Amino acid sequence: MKSYQFDWVDAFTETPMGGNPCVVVHGAGAMSETDRIALVRETRLSECAYLVPSDRADFGARYYLPSGPIPMAGHPTVATVASLLDRGMVRTEQGRAAFTLEVGSGVLPIEVTDRPGRPPLVTMTQARPRFGKVHDRARLAGFYGLGPEDVLDDPQTVSTGSAFCILALKDPAALERARPDLAAIEAFLDDPATDCRMIFLTTPAGVTPAGRTASRLFMRPGGPVEDPFTGSATGCMAAYLWARGHLDTPAFIAEQGHWMDRPGQAQVEVLGPRDDISGVKVGGAGVVLMRGTLSLGAGG
Repeated sequence: MKSYQFDWVDAFTETPMGGNPCVVVHGAGAMSETDRIALVRETRLSECAYLVPSDRADFGARYYLPSGPIPMAGHPTVATVASLLDRGMVRTEQGRAAFTLEVGSGVLPIEVTDRPGRPPLVTMTQARPRFGKVHDRARLAGFYGLGPEDVLDDPQTVSTGSAFCILALKDPAALERARPDLAAIEAFLDDPATDCRMIFLTTPAGVTPAGRTASRLFMRPGGPVEDPFTGSATGCMAAYLWARGHLDTPAFIAEQGHWMDRPGQAQVEVLGPRDDISGVKVGGAGVVLMRGTLSLGAGG
């Protein structure tokens, strides 16, 4: 029987059982991919994180969906850092810490900022965005029971480490009305000509007065139907909206999960001018909800 220490962390929230949950498994370098995927399915979460050795960064992590590995993910990054902080593996000095985390897509710079009376703010700097294909707005809107009149701008694939098609809607009412046709979406994503792995719905208006954007991500079969907060897609969304002139400031609060009763938020900053974005900072808090020992193998 093999044993691993793990933490269950709620990410992009300061409140237990808010935001997006993620299991972070420590010392998982030798854990098989089969076991990693099986654990995601067992937890019924959208993703789990596995800490592994790295010769390129201070720490290494790999992220998995129920269907397999993913090169970069936002809420597992926040969860991983929150777990490292909780276990004393990262410590702040004079209220700050900075280190690197190697994920599947490369090395992420990480910053931690103490906030008295609140969980620390964990900020990742996502890579320079790559802009991919522009997609038909009527077709993508139809996947969600919406019409082209609900769409703000042409959908486009953007990647800051993981590729999402950004479908920008005109207002939160359209976002709330979205009802996914999962079979049609699955067929689109499985098409070899499609250059994204998921479609991220967003609008440049918050659900609460604090928010500047609100978003939703409906998951592929095998995991939860909807993701409470998606940090990697948030970076792609921010680059898209900034580049296309739909944000009046590069720094803002992004909201997601409010219609799931798991409200989450991120502090976002797009780096660089609209026509030459060099990266995106995405920051949020994480709360350790549970700690324990994972036992795998015969007799476990």
